[in-house]
Amino acid sequence: MKNVRVLEKSRDIDSLALHLDVQAEPVLGEGECLVEVASAAVNPSDVKAVLGFMPHAVWPRTPGRDYAGRVIDGPAALLGKQVWGCGGELGIRRDGTHARYLVVPAHSVREKPDNLTMDEAGAVGVPFITAYEGLRRAGGAKRRDVVLVLGANGKVGQAAIQLATMAGATVIGVGRQGEPYIGHASDKVLMIDASTQKLDEVVREATDGHGADIVYNTVGSPYFERANLAMAVGGTQIFISTIERPVPFDIFTFYRGQHTYVGVDTLALDAQKGAAVLEKLLPAFERGVLKPFPIDDDHVFSLDDAARAYQAVYRGASRRVVLKP
Repeated sequence: MKNVRVLEKSRDIDSLALHLDVQAEPVLGEGECLVEVASAAVNPSDVKAVLGFMPHAVWPRTPGRDYAGRVIDGPAALLGKQVWGCGGELGIRRDGTHARYLVVPAHSVREKPDNLTMDEAGAVGVPFITAYEGLRRAGGAKRRDVVLVLGANGKVGQAAIQLATMAGATVIGVGRQGEPYIGHASDKVLMIDASTQKLDEVVREATDGHGADIVYNTVGSPYFERANLAMAVGGTQIFISTIERPVPFDIFTFYRGQHTYVGVDTLALDAQKGAAVLEKLLPAFERGVLKPFPIDDDHVFSLDDAARAYQAVYRGASRRVVLKP
């Protein structure tokens, strides 16, 4: 079998050294199953792990957190099933999905939606699980809520917008260059150009002074102060990433606004927890209310070309990047 093997960390994306190992088919342990991987998305966290920015990562290892494929060994009830999955430990604390074969606990796999192709199913994981977990911990988006999504055209931003509009919330997105919203949504999305507009003023005006009940901040520090000013009384801001760690924090505004901050780290959600989220999302994908990310041929790479796939993600590919073993 072939798998991508990272033997040592490399901080230089241009000279990224990846190895393709040819190994024997894995031996299963108790309670495990063997998945023949059909597609596996490349996430920014996969690239960060390869570049050595995940201090708890085990070396050497095979990276990759998302996958779709077919079960070829394990419990009889799973044999032949087309499955999808995602785990925070995959590619970090155990070998991941950027391989021909993947060994995972049998309880962590779920059948993929019939109406999604393997390529589409293998690219759902991290963005949708991250978006779902953030909204869940914020109390869930509800009808008539105002949800502000910072980094709206990013993968997590698009997933959060899909989930929020599906719930009937009013959604406002923020981008940096005046671009329209490029993803799927169940309702219209008002976009704010952060390069020319003060997002808090636009949000207040658009909501008759109410503000945002939920701010999904996928970017972190650049939007921190303005996002706080845009929050409604009792509002919640969700963080999944940042550029700068220290930010100015006005405690008075925080407690007078009765605000809540939620931090989401999906590396802490293992494949079993990821499977539970995908199971909740599956009916909406089957109904077509939620839609997978478009997969373009020029963003699909073989394992032999994995370094180029990682470089594309590192440089901010606008489309989902997928490896096909």
